[in-house]
Amino acid sequence: DCPGKEGTGVRKRNLTLLRNRLYMGQRRRTEPVVESTTTAGDHGNLRRSQSDRTEYSQKLQEKMAPQAVSFTPATSPQEDEEEVSRRMMARRVKIITELMQTEKDYISDLDLCIKEVIQPLRSKQIARFDVDGLFSNIELVHQLSAKLLSLLEEATTDVEPPMQIIGEVFLQIKGPLEDTYKIYCYQHDDAHTMLESYEKDEELKQHLRDCVQSLK
Repeated sequence: DCPGKEGTGVRKRNLTLLRNRLYMGQRRRTEPVVESTTTAGDHGNLRRSQSDRTEYSQKLQEKMAPQAVSFTPATSPQEDEEEVSRRMMARRVKIITELMQTEKDYISDLDLCIKEVIQPLRSKQIARFDVDGLFSNIELVHQLSAKLLSLLEEATTDVEPPMQIIGEVFLQIKGPLEDTYKIYCYQHDDAHTMLESYEKDEELKQHLRDCVQSLK
């Protein structure tokens, strides 16, 4: 080989290596690179370009920016407690009123049953008709219900709602209520069976029908 040709080849290789180094240097200045660390198991941190960091910062600021929200002025804790107390007291008054009205309606129904059904049947003195067995102790139930209503009225009339002690009324009448309704419930099934047998007898059935008609 000619020595001049060998020198030309070496210069060409050196020129090629120089171009490659310049190209890689340009890439390092314009592209993200991965920086290695000395910590074992660490895969390195990605260093973002300046434009990426700017875009990320703008999006973060948009998300963290306070939104315009319309709201009503907040009430103080004391005002909230007073409003809750007023609502609870109004509900309590409504419940007591409904309780007393229900008891009044119940007593009215019992009164009609006694006057228009039980007493007329007793006055007829029908041999095959057991009035007391059919209606059990319903007259005692009527008396006890009237007593309960009287106690409720006494506890609420001319008494401010916060001072109306309704629970004491039921504690006071608890024993008589239990004793009276135990008898009524115990005899309920027998009374129902008795009524079915009376409805199969045309004469007795007619007596019952006449009493029911009087209620209308």
